[in-house]
Amino acid sequence: MGHGSSKDGGSSSDDDDTGAKPSASRISRFKDKLRRLRHRRGSSSSSSSHKKLLAAEDFAGIAHLTLINAEMRFKDKWLACVSFGEQTFRTNVSNETDKPIWNCERKLLLEKNGPRLARISVFETNRLSKSNLIGYCEVDLLDYLTQDSDSDFGTFNLIDPGSSNMVVGRVCLSCNVEDPIETEKNFARRILSIVDYDEDGKLSFSEFSELINAFGNKVAASKKEALFKAADKNGDGVVSMDELAELLALQQETEPIMNSCPVCGEIVDVCDKLNTLVHLSLCFDEGTGNQIMTGGFLTEKQASYGWMFKLSEWVHFSSYDVGLNSGSSASHILVFDRKTKRLVEELIDTKIVLSMRTIYQSKVGLGLMDKGAKEILQSLSERQGRQMNSVESAKEIPKFIEFFKDQINMAEVKYPLEHFKTFNEFFVRELKPGARPIASIERDDVAVCAADCRLMAFNSVQDSLRFWIKGRKFSIQGLLGKEVSSNAFIDGSLVIFRLAPQDYHRFHLPVSGAIEKFVNIPGCLYTVNPIAVNSKYCNVFTENKRTVAIISTAEFGKVAFVAIGATMVGSITFVKKEGDICKKGDELGYFSFGGSTVICVFEKDAIEIDADLLANSERSMETLVSVGMTLGVSKRKVGGAGSRGLPNLETCVLRD
Repeated sequence: MGHGSSKDGGSSSDDDDTGAKPSASRISRFKDKLRRLRHRRGSSSSSSSHKKLLAAEDFAGIAHLTLINAEMRFKDKWLACVSFGEQTFRTNVSNETDKPIWNCERKLLLEKNGPRLARISVFETNRLSKSNLIGYCEVDLLDYLTQDSDSDFGTFNLIDPGSSNMVVGRVCLSCNVEDPIETEKNFARRILSIVDYDEDGKLSFSEFSELINAFGNKVAASKKEALFKAADKNGDGVVSMDELAELLALQQETEPIMNSCPVCGEIVDVCDKLNTLVHLSLCFDEGTGNQIMTGGFLTEKQASYGWMFKLSEWVHFSSYDVGLNSGSSASHILVFDRKTKRLVEELIDTKIVLSMRTIYQSKVGLGLMDKGAKEILQSLSERQGRQMNSVESAKEIPKFIEFFKDQINMAEVKYPLEHFKTFNEFFVRELKPGARPIASIERDDVAVCAADCRLMAFNSVQDSLRFWIKGRKFSIQGLLGKEVSSNAFIDGSLVIFRLAPQDYHRFHLPVSGAIEKFVNIPGCLYTVNPIAVNSKYCNVFTENKRTVAIISTAEFGKVAFVAIGATMVGSITFVKKEGDICKKGDELGYFSFGGSTVICVFEKDAIEIDADLLANSERSMETLVSVGMTLGVSKRKVGGAGSRGLPNLETCVLRD
């Protein structure tokens, strides 16, 4: 029961409003409780969880996802992660068993044009620094929630990350969409439960008064007695939680009593009821710990790390963040997967990261380059190239596939593994026909992505310098060299396609047109990793070895296609020649062993780049794309005013 009656509360309402000591003390305890529970989930910002919706029509609901249990092939201590959009959550670690039980739940915001795929990954955790990914599945939540079924429960096969044909276990989950009215009631019920000190499901006026005072809304505070009496139907001085929750939900609809989130403190727009509801519902779940699944992670790899990594984060040796990183924080490269609409982490050996930070993020490191290290890199790349062309190198292929087991899909590869006699043969592997469908193949005014890569796109060179390229001497003239007339490209758009070692390393034409000429430009072999590109001490794109191809098109004017070599990439091979007429999506060439980059430069006002690619780039975040995905559309009207094309016969008028 409560601590007093409505009658007592009514007679002392003035005292409550003026902040009598007992009331103030309880208000402080209430706020402290919220603050403690908030910190229990960690210090990560909730901004990614409560992204502002662009319009009410985008809202598809709040999904209530519960990971129930799994069946695995061997006993261990198991951890499961759920990745959805730019958020990742993790369960508790199970006991040692082959049938882990979690019963961990989480609420996810669904948008009609937002993320749909939830990736569920299961890890064995008997490791000091990191856990081992055993299996995963991907669930299209919108499809799952709209299927014709009377049950919210489902069971999914867990796939071996190294083989799409091997099932390593099964995971059971439930998922449903909360009714908006029920969501409001549940939120109000959870808020009220904090001040139900007796935990009997009933509140006195004094308990309710403390809650309203804690919200800090003076208008609501002046009406709290009337609100309470409206719910106290029988006048006994107490009301049930359900009755009061329903009343508060209705009151929030007509005249909001909360102007700020009681958990994170963010000011909410009381006129935007939908987004206020979404924010409060999700934020309160995170802040109170009512949801067992822990949030605050960007990728499943981060969520699955053991205590040694957490220690390195604490001492600032390693960190996770979205956007432009440099120096000590450039230990993890996060990219946005355009297909699944979630963040993924690029796999790169820790020793390589440390060496790149040493060389490219300091004047001392770059000073070594000027004293002979450039020649060392050149010699190293040439020697590594010869080694990867040897028969002995074939034994490295299985190790390479195992390291990148979640990022190389062997089912797409044209030939079986035994076909490749050297590592380089595998590195420049072809894909099966149809593995990379070309978007709008019949429309030459639609440009497509030229490579499987991490992409950055900018409307101008100035934007690229502001958001990504930090070399002090980068320019279009420097990129294209002296033999290419760069005047038409000076104020044009710039698209950077960065290939990592695990990628399919053949590059394709982004537009249809004729190959006008090739220009080879000698240079260094710096790495094209963001650690170097983001360095103010290094000018990767204008100093590295590269080949410029000029493509003449009807829809985009001239397009400069620049293939840039990098560390371990001594060979750039083109399969087209000058004068060839090509269709977008046609193979143009390939890089031998290593990772490298293609840069496409368009003339000014020639292309309208896809909005999602520009938005990610403005956040200094690369987008993971595949060959053939849309890049943008032409801004030019072929055959329009001033053109000398054939007349439109439909508009011709015959005269005597």
